[in-house]
Amino acid sequence: MTTGLLTLDDLDPARKTVLIRADFNVPVNAGVIQDDTRIRAGLPTLERLLAAPAAIILVSHLGRPQAGQYAAQFSLAPVAERLAALLRREVRLVSDWEQGVSVQPGEVALLENIRFLPGETDNSDELAQRLANLCDIYVNDAFATAHRAQASTHGVARYAPVACAGPLLLDEIATLTTALERPGRPLTAIVGGAKVSGKLLALENLIKKVDRLIVGGGIANTFLKAAGQPIGGSLCEDDLVNAAAGILGYAREHGKQVPLPEDVVCAKNLAADAPAQIKCLADIAADDFILDVGPQTIALNEQIINSSATILWNGPLGVFEIDQFATGTAALARAIAASPALSVAGGGDTVAAISRFGVTDGISCISTGGGAFLELLEGKTLPAVAVLERADA
Repeated sequence: MTTGLLTLDDLDPARKTVLIRADFNVPVNAGVIQDDTRIRAGLPTLERLLAAPAAIILVSHLGRPQAGQYAAQFSLAPVAERLAALLRREVRLVSDWEQGVSVQPGEVALLENIRFLPGETDNSDELAQRLANLCDIYVNDAFATAHRAQASTHGVARYAPVACAGPLLLDEIATLTTALERPGRPLTAIVGGAKVSGKLLALENLIKKVDRLIVGGGIANTFLKAAGQPIGGSLCEDDLVNAAAGILGYAREHGKQVPLPEDVVCAKNLAADAPAQIKCLADIAADDFILDVGPQTIALNEQIINSSATILWNGPLGVFEIDQFATGTAALARAIAASPALSVAGGGDTVAAISRFGVTDGISCISTGGGAFLELLEGKTLPAVAVLERADA
């Protein structure tokens, strides 16, 4: 998938101005960064360019502010401060940059939240050209935004003197491509979360590629209903039961495994103090809500993980934010981390679970992208990557 992309290895950035589309969309509460993983992920690219030395201008978004309006809670000021501490050098936050940014080789400037400006999410040619005019080289190193055709991810690449893919972007695409197209076998995918609708295309694409597909969360409920199993009052998308049945049918016809939960953890309501009960499927009552998988299912999942050579993970198996419904996701996370398999995990809830259960170091690749990760699982081409394809490739 990275064939035909211009990279930093093909260029000499020394004493040039380099505009980097980074992903600094980090959680911020009252001006304090709660998790700087995405900032740290981009450091190797910055350090490499500073050593050249290049003059660096960074562009990123934070949250979803209303276009055309400044909002302090979405300012990148905390990011500039954290980045300066990590790089051990000044990082200037620049709000009024339309007429240019003065930055010298070895210096770093960070443009204020690009989504404050009209035209970013609309992929405005005017905004894209203004960004392109700032630099000699444009580098997209933000995999998490690669599924968006926006001014700072797509349009600018069409107008910049030179546009290339950054190391972080390349690494994530290469790892995901290997896992999907050239995996070690058996290949196991775990797709969890609340709704089939948000991941139907991924499920339909994955069942053709994987050897085993584990479904969890509300998604599993829809599959259980498609298999004729009781789910009580649990979250279920009735209009997608037939789609789930189709995936199960494809699996049977093509020798794929889709192991559905054998036992579950139920409660009468979703609350932090709700009493939890472990039940086999036959004992689920009409007013039960399935909120996690049970010990038999956990053991089955662990057996599957332990015998896998490649693992793709997107989405939790239950309501892991509440302790009594977190066991299934915790056990899954620990099994994946302990496995010698190539493991690739992505998505906001997945990354949060990995962090909560302390298994970060055991996952081969934790994708910085949520939507981009999912679209690759769906088999889609990412627009911010496609625009970087070399014309002479």
